[in-house]
Amino acid sequence: MPATAKICGLSTPGTLDAAIRHGAAQVGFVFFAPSPRDLTFDRAAELAARVPGRVGRVGVFVDPDDELVTRAIEAGRLDAVQLHRVTPTRAAAIRARFGRETWAAVAVKTRADLDAAQTYAGAVDRVLYDAKTPEGAALPGGMGVRFDWTLLDGFRHPLPWLLSGGLDPANVADAIRATGASAVDVSSGVESAPGVKDVGKIAAFLAAVAA
Repeated sequence: MPATAKICGLSTPGTLDAAIRHGAAQVGFVFFAPSPRDLTFDRAAELAARVPGRVGRVGVFVDPDDELVTRAIEAGRLDAVQLHRVTPTRAAAIRARFGRETWAAVAVKTRADLDAAQTYAGAVDRVLYDAKTPEGAALPGGMGVRFDWTLLDGFRHPLPWLLSGGLDPANVADAIRATGASAVDVSSGVESAPGVKDVGKIAAFLAAVAA
């Protein structure tokens, strides 16, 4: 069965439409002010209205408060929430309160970092293995950093998972083959500049995943 893909950090109708047209399983809307991909609630509502029912709408958050999640779910018609820099306890509380499929990001640089995935068992529905960003970085992801995929060799995943971090049209097929990932997530790898998605790169990425 082919892997599926989420195109994250979409912010314009044209690039959103391209992601949908070329087969994205999910589209990601970022709600984090320091990110160049951050959306206003009005823009999120505008984009969400363009998404057909077969495509999931995922809100991306970094240690959010309940008010932000509430407003983002309403504006973005979110099917799922993707959480960065939250504890398992906080993730479980968000999942219980909002009743949405909940994903937690696990930042990976070493094999020991993967152990954090186990702590989210029972708290979330999926984990996202993302590359650990440099110390002091303002963003937890979307910086084009990748981790050593061989770290996943033989790892017993406690939850359904996605692979993220430094993926692009040129390496995603190799990443899927190397890790056995059934789902992948991309943001900066389909951009021409930070926060600026490229329609051609989106199409190429999704074609590589499908192949």
